[in-house]
Amino acid sequence: MKKIEFSDKANQFETGIFAVLNEKKKELTGRGKQVFNLSVGTPDFAPAAHVMEAMKKACENPENYKYALADLPELIEAVQYRYRHRFRVELEKEEITSVYGTQEGMAHIGMVLCNPSDTVLVPDPGYPLFEMSGIMAGAKVETYPIEEKNGYLPQLSKIPKEVRRRTKYMIVSYPLNPVCVCAPDAFYRELIAFAKENEIVILHDNAYSDITFTDKRGSSFLAFDGAKDVGVEFYSLSKSYNLTGARISFLVGNSEIIQKLKIFRSQIDYGIFLPVQYAAIAALTGPDDFIEEQRKKYEERNHMLCSGLRKIGWNVPDSQGTMFVWAKIPDNYETSFDFCMDLMEKTGVIVTPGSAFGRGGEGYVRMALVADNIMIKEIIKKLEESKIFLDKK
Repeated sequence: MKKIEFSDKANQFETGIFAVLNEKKKELTGRGKQVFNLSVGTPDFAPAAHVMEAMKKACENPENYKYALADLPELIEAVQYRYRHRFRVELEKEEITSVYGTQEGMAHIGMVLCNPSDTVLVPDPGYPLFEMSGIMAGAKVETYPIEEKNGYLPQLSKIPKEVRRRTKYMIVSYPLNPVCVCAPDAFYRELIAFAKENEIVILHDNAYSDITFTDKRGSSFLAFDGAKDVGVEFYSLSKSYNLTGARISFLVGNSEIIQKLKIFRSQIDYGIFLPVQYAAIAALTGPDDFIEEQRKKYEERNHMLCSGLRKIGWNVPDSQGTMFVWAKIPDNYETSFDFCMDLMEKTGVIVTPGSAFGRGGEGYVRMALVADNIMIKEIIKKLEESKIFLDKK
């Protein structure tokens, strides 16, 4: 048989870092070594009881196993309620659509907005899916640097005019995974003005507005004047409500973009499984005390982990938001990958190398706040006993 030749697009994709880390994990556990996995951001908290009950009840109805074809009217109303109640943002029905998680929505939105000659702007470092959004559309992907010295905020005025001219959309996300910082209100106003001046669409990934640790509560991009004129926002139920496996998220904002995405997705999709829609309705219209209690637990873990690491010689700042922590590697390691492999070998602690999030992430690692307080103490003890942070040059 003739050798199968795959498309240029398929050949752009490589084995992800999480698969590499998982192979190393299997090796360590095979040798009987205890491991502590802080690499993947899957919440270890259960969904709220009323959300699971809504899913269970919906699953008992045989009619709910048919094609959904569209979002339930109650689901759209639930999103409207959530944005009004939580963010003080009024949404029209035409400004809302569900997607199978932000991962799927982000992968397809580029195909709706871009031609191959267009440019997509993504943060560096940033979540890998942002770059993939442009690659899937066949567009040119340009990065904008976000650096610690600038509070991990983009310097919009320093983006070259030629790049701005070619850019169709720019992806922004705060609180930002992996660098774990929040953006001030002034930034969003500057961003909206920048988008209008340069005719650039803004895609805001709002995955972590309910997991912040600053004095100011997390907000929405759409809460700022003019946001709907220039862009849209992804709002996921994965992290706030622990519904990662249910794959339910929403794209909200500019109605033209929303409606065009709905037409595009109608060619490849029959709608979100109805029991998932009913679970989402229960989540969006339910009490906020569950979310706040969970946020406080993340905050406690954040402080316990970071302060504990500082005590043993690893100068890790507290995270401002997200369910992660971002830390510089010790000076005596050349790459973040080398540090991660050595850390796993010596302590069993698995973290993600910053290089997985772009060139700007080199020299850092990301840790997920998915260990309870007892395990965090054990992790800190293991790290201290390894003496890795006493060997710094």
